[in-house]
Amino acid sequence: MTRSLAPSGDLSSPVVAVACVVAALSFGLLVLELVRARGRVATGVAGAASARAALGTAFTGALAVLGLLAAILRPVAVTSRGSLVGPKVVVLVDGSRSMDLPGLAGTRRDSAAQALAELGKRADVRLSRYLFGEGAPVSADARTPDEAAATTPPPSASAAASAAAAPAGSADAGAAPAAAPPPARARAQRRSDLSAALEALARAADERPSAFVVVSDGRLDRPGPDDTAAATRAALEGLDIPVHTVAVATESARDASVRAVRTSGAAVAHQPLSLRIDIGCSGGLECDAVPVVARELREQGAPTTLATGTAHVEGGVGTVELGVTLDRAGTRIVEVAIDAPEGDELPENDVRYITLDVARDRIRVLHVAGRPTYDVRALRMWLKADASVDVVAFFILRTPGDEVNAASDELALIPFPVDELFSVHLSSFDAVVLQDFDAAPYGLTKHLPALAQYVDKGGGLIMVGGPNAFVQGNYARTRLARVLPVDLDIGRAPKVDLGAFVPRITAAGRAAPVLAPLLALIGDEMPEMPGTNVVGDPLPGATVLMTHPTRTTASGAPMPVLSLGEHESGRTIALTIDGSHRLLFSAFASSSAGRAHGAFWDALLGWLMRDPRFEPASIEARGGCLAGEETTLVLRPLAGQGGEARVTIARLGSGAVVRTLTARVGGGGEPVELAAGRFEPGGYAAMVEIVPAGGAAGDVKGATTRRDFACERGGDEWADPRPDVARLEAIARATGGASVLPLAAGSLPLPAATQVAAERHVAPLLPPWAWTLAAAVALGAHWIVRRRSGLA
Repeated sequence: MTRSLAPSGDLSSPVVAVACVVAALSFGLLVLELVRARGRVATGVAGAASARAALGTAFTGALAVLGLLAAILRPVAVTSRGSLVGPKVVVLVDGSRSMDLPGLAGTRRDSAAQALAELGKRADVRLSRYLFGEGAPVSADARTPDEAAATTPPPSASAAASAAAAPAGSADAGAAPAAAPPPARARAQRRSDLSAALEALARAADERPSAFVVVSDGRLDRPGPDDTAAATRAALEGLDIPVHTVAVATESARDASVRAVRTSGAAVAHQPLSLRIDIGCSGGLECDAVPVVARELREQGAPTTLATGTAHVEGGVGTVELGVTLDRAGTRIVEVAIDAPEGDELPENDVRYITLDVARDRIRVLHVAGRPTYDVRALRMWLKADASVDVVAFFILRTPGDEVNAASDELALIPFPVDELFSVHLSSFDAVVLQDFDAAPYGLTKHLPALAQYVDKGGGLIMVGGPNAFVQGNYARTRLARVLPVDLDIGRAPKVDLGAFVPRITAAGRAAPVLAPLLALIGDEMPEMPGTNVVGDPLPGATVLMTHPTRTTASGAPMPVLSLGEHESGRTIALTIDGSHRLLFSAFASSSAGRAHGAFWDALLGWLMRDPRFEPASIEARGGCLAGEETTLVLRPLAGQGGEARVTIARLGSGAVVRTLTARVGGGGEPVELAAGRFEPGGYAAMVEIVPAGGAAGDVKGATTRRDFACERGGDEWADPRPDVARLEAIARATGGASVLPLAAGSLPLPAATQVAAERHVAPLLPPWAWTLAAAVALGAHWIVRRRSGLA
């Protein structure tokens, strides 16, 4: 409660001002009069009497002036009761993953909690807490109880070892509580963008803050280390607001890490790619020569070593360049690891994973045909006409049973180099086409296991029908038969069916992007085929696009004619007919000017090479994947791909399925988010199958696609564990703030509180007549004194 005096409320400000000016002039005239009178005062007894008279005149004159002023202003007593309102202070807590590294008190997140506790002791300010990371900051004060209960802080560096011991694919793998964390979201941020947070709060329409307090380790993406002061002032957009900083760490742990992996140029299959790898040592760890290795993760088995080298570290930083060559196109996961020196306290950042989208400069295809036919000629013409395809073709023109009535040295034909092709050069091809080819007479049987292994490692295989293909071509019960999408164990059933028929397109075929270019030209009707090889049921994981209209398998299902299959890292296609040339030259083909044949084979080869045009969907981890944290997969189906999406996630190396997810997919191509849970560090393959709604009975599987991704422990935020206290100090200096440690956060020079009145009482000191009477008495006394002193 406060008390004060004020003029009467019925007087306007100009009247009060005039009254005060008149009173001041009266005092001035009184003083002037006394000064003049003193100049005429005599000395001695008379002089003393005159001095006393002048003093009395001055005193009564002052009382008279004050009395008149009081009679005009009529003062009142004002009693106010109010409260102090502290200034709004915004506390920005770094929510990035680097806050889980060691700090001044436990982890840096623990140190941030200590700083918040010290700030919370300040009763003279209003604190608003935010987490900053990627984009606009998120309030840590306005969460609902459900959100607060669901919040799980990311694992600390000290808990990483125990997290790594969790079972693969378990829901809680990688989770570990951190001691006394500040309010945090369930997912740690992958960036520390302080500039974005300041910009968002500076533009906010609500109450402007009086000060900012930034709690961080200084490892900021923005502002950068070079333009810290200018970037901070620009982020505040002209606001003259101090930004105080609290450093949660001052020294780095003893650590050797893979700080960055950079590539020069695009990754192209069969072409060397340079990896520039930055190695860092900090915290006093002695580093000299650090071994580095780059490996490619495989679906099955141990990673394949691509290159090794040694980084020579000077001044805490070393760089090494490794040349690697990837044989297969598509998404490839490369692991870069170091052999850290003894004493490394953060082994989690010794391994980094990079995802490379390997493209093809040209598709290299091996085309092997058992005999010259119209179908072989049409396919070879199309392969040769495509400038993006490098085709190596072999045609068997003379079989061992042919009677040519001529000596071998008189024939121009060369022996088929089967051993050289399938033992030496097989890995150089992106796809192999076996068209109406018998494996037994030409020595291919012994190479079928190598051909199957070629598919397992990412190669593509197409088997095209004819009298010497599939079961008739001696492929049943071989290692290769297990990678084909159809069963070749047909018992005593005939191996070929020479009856003409029109293939029937399945519901999966009508929905699959791989047949979309063909159906756009010819509709749902295929030309009549002269016959087909007989095969069994589709194998698990196969997608049947065309079936025979009358022939069935042993299970009673329509016999597959065109089937697609995935086997480990590779893909296979089974086409049981040798009449696709009728899409190029026939009466049926005239309606599409023969373009249907090229559209058909372009799509088949494109699907085999994982061309995005023929994938039913794409899937990726939103914002990447960090081990031990919640991962969200975003599925983006193509327009028209409606039904149920089934996502199977398997670990690279072991092939073990760690997660199976399902979701409904509309036909408009809208993205679908799937909560995938938490993963251990390593590489994973996400296989997506979209089963169309209302599929036919013969549709074993819908259209499929695959995407590999990797999960790191810490990612970029843990790659360099050194705190940047100098950057925090530069931010504070640029804005007139202070930089302190967590225990001193409570002593920051924050703005003072403001008193806000809540109740006000006004009471007159005297009634108006009393003020008038007092003024009259004072004037009368002054007149009497003046008269007695001889003043006019």
